[in-house]
Amino acid sequence: MVIGIDDTDSREGMCTTYLGALLADEISAFGEHVGDPLLIRLNPTIPYKTRGNASVAICVRCRNPGKVIDHVVSRIESLSIMECENTNPGVVFVLESDFEVVKKELRSFFRRAVRDVIGIDEAKDLADKLSLKFRAFKNGRGLIGALAACGAMLNPGWDHTYEYLAYRKKEVWGSRRSVDSGSLYEADDCTYPETWDSVDRENNVVVCVPRSPDPVLYGIRGNSKHAVKKAAQMVRSEDIERSCIYKTNQGTDMHLVRAAGVDGVEAMHSYILEGTVENAADTIQGGHSIFVLKDDSGQSIDCAAFEPTKNFRDVVRELLPGDRVVVYGSVMDNTLNIEKMKVLSLAEKLEKRNPGCPSCGKRMKSAGADQGYRCKKCGTSANEAETVRRERNIEAGFYEVPPCARRHLAKPLVRFTDSENTLFPAR
Repeated sequence: MVIGIDDTDSREGMCTTYLGALLADEISAFGEHVGDPLLIRLNPTIPYKTRGNASVAICVRCRNPGKVIDHVVSRIESLSIMECENTNPGVVFVLESDFEVVKKELRSFFRRAVRDVIGIDEAKDLADKLSLKFRAFKNGRGLIGALAACGAMLNPGWDHTYEYLAYRKKEVWGSRRSVDSGSLYEADDCTYPETWDSVDRENNVVVCVPRSPDPVLYGIRGNSKHAVKKAAQMVRSEDIERSCIYKTNQGTDMHLVRAAGVDGVEAMHSYILEGTVENAADTIQGGHSIFVLKDDSGQSIDCAAFEPTKNFRDVVRELLPGDRVVVYGSVMDNTLNIEKMKVLSLAEKLEKRNPGCPSCGKRMKSAGADQGYRCKKCGTSANEAETVRRERNIEAGFYEVPPCARRHLAKPLVRFTDSENTLFPAR
């Protein structure tokens, strides 16, 4: 039986991944686990999300599904933050006898939940159509993620990474976390690039330890279970209650769709979009840097490196009109929020300057409006200014936001092992 769960947390506490880890341990009493537990990130632009917009799925082989269902529902009722307006849990149970019947439609739903905007009624209609066992609490929005997680479990051929999540003892939830930052840098030294985003060296920030009052102590992300476990074993911290290694779609760019042009771009969706830089970036109040990207049809869209992207803004500020780029990111309020950027080609940087005197080599002075230039010493003159080609402070290649600003789903450049472009990984 596959169990999918979503939306049990709130901004004030709890965590759906904690409930998944707890149930994974408890369900062992009812049967045998099949495969890895899943952590599935959904569309990152959805405004209703509590925090990271994550759902979980577990697969178990059991003799008495009814007992498992009762236990899971009981745990959701007791641990979910039901009093929070935005917490609307959903849980779906797919019996083994139904796997082949429902897997195709749930696969499509899973992909859409990561890339598209899905309504609650559509999720309920699908669950009813497929005759699935489910519970939808309050408005039932969590049913969307629960169905998506089941679809991911039943259709395992997607790109994936792993995350080792360590959870705090319940008596210290909400208090300051005790994790030795030095040990995180050491773990990063020993396991990068097989693990990533534990720390942000450029900005001197620990990334893998959350600040919210949920049960997570830290999370280590990487390419394999071995890598994340090796890094976690090096972390010095307060005692943990439990840990869980999830297979996940984090770091895969699963949310991105290649857009043919600006006309095909919609709000609350994420894209890969190629075009030409129309203007040098403007830095506006708040430290955000924004430039206009024009596609081949002449349509344009604002592209932004917001203040939290820190040093990535320096790359964006080096762009000039005529540069050819591919931007990766989500669209909100008619602006594409850049997660990474591929610079395909650079326009020449040309500057005008006063011509040099052929006799003495010094720069001529302006002789007045529309009167050209004259060397006061030698009396030589010239009609036009010189055009000089300047070196660019940026190269063609692939750039990304730093770890402190990376979204869960965004694929880090260290995973682009087959890229033909020069990579500039942020670390």
